[in-house]
Amino acid sequence: MALYVHIPFCVRKCHYCDFAAGPAPEDIRAQYVEALAGEIRACPQRGARARTLFFGGGTPSELDTAQLGRIVEALHQTFEFSTPGLEATIECNPGTVDESSLAAIRGLGFNRISLGVQSFHDHHLKALGRIHDAAEARAAVRWSRGAGFERLSLDLIFCLPGQTLAEWQKDVEDALALAPEHLSLYNLTIEDQTEFGRRHRLGLLTLPDEDLSADMYEWSMDRLASDGWVQYEVSNFARSPDHQSRHNRKYWDHTPYLGLGPSAHSLADADASSARRFWNERGTPRWERRLAAGERPIEGQELLGPKELAAEALLLGLRTVAGIDLDGFRARYGIDLLAANDGLVARLVDEGRVVMNDEREGARRLVPTLSGLAVADGLAAAFDLSLTN
Repeated sequence: MALYVHIPFCVRKCHYCDFAAGPAPEDIRAQYVEALAGEIRACPQRGARARTLFFGGGTPSELDTAQLGRIVEALHQTFEFSTPGLEATIECNPGTVDESSLAAIRGLGFNRISLGVQSFHDHHLKALGRIHDAAEARAAVRWSRGAGFERLSLDLIFCLPGQTLAEWQKDVEDALALAPEHLSLYNLTIEDQTEFGRRHRLGLLTLPDEDLSADMYEWSMDRLASDGWVQYEVSNFARSPDHQSRHNRKYWDHTPYLGLGPSAHSLADADASSARRFWNERGTPRWERRLAAGERPIEGQELLGPKELAAEALLLGLRTVAGIDLDGFRARYGIDLLAANDGLVARLVDEGRVVMNDEREGARRLVPTLSGLAVADGLAAAFDLSLTN
């Protein structure tokens, strides 16, 4: 199982952020930590074994070390962790950490850190609403290494308002100069209920056009590939296969995962034909009230049948360089992708979007090319998922 823990606090909400997170005073954060520890201990999955742990947000590093330690203690009292081999990741933002706090976080057992750098250009950081500058981002990397983090991931965002290709290229080069083990490169998405969404509706936000966005993405793929990096998903790159995020990969292959905290999602009871996805109350006050009443704070759920699972597996598979194991897909979901889509697959092969790969342990695989990864969601939408009996 994979465990995700949501920390809904940050110094201030960034202009593009649609997550369940925001600033809060110390007493609210302390109250939250106690409520979260209670949710953890009341989990019906008590005793389950976890191979990955991920603290996300928000900004987990907005909590002090004692508060983070309280949560970690509750987790260890409730679940079993695979040791050695546990991947324990924490997201931190530059501007919220220093040498001593990172050393203390490392001492809690976190062995992988993901830093939300987003850009090395101060004017872009200011426009995004970030609280740090480029110098603080570089210092956070240096302090992370000094604290003993041997697995470091950096987040960058492209297609920013007013961003040029040269600026994006410099962001990537600056990130590579810091020698991380992992990079996540995200195309800026404008969400309606954000400050950027409001500005976009009013015509006050000028974004790079689609051609420039594509140039930024394709340059990134080529640049990282030339340096030997492994692109294992649309937005995720690892210095070597061993440095891929094992936690994220569990989301992509329908491994059961449990989300804790407001807005956190979970997947349970997954097998070849069905699964149950459920999610917690998004609002922290309602989440806390339900816990105080002795209830599980679940806001909603959906039952996924074989066709829904197959659609997700297709979409997620075509976003990864591993692609789709065609025989395994048919065995698990009862769908013969080639039989129902032979013309489409032939066209995509001719266009250079996918290749047929028969060399991985004898398995037939449908694998997206680099140009296919750039339009992965559109590829998946074109497939017929008719069930075979």
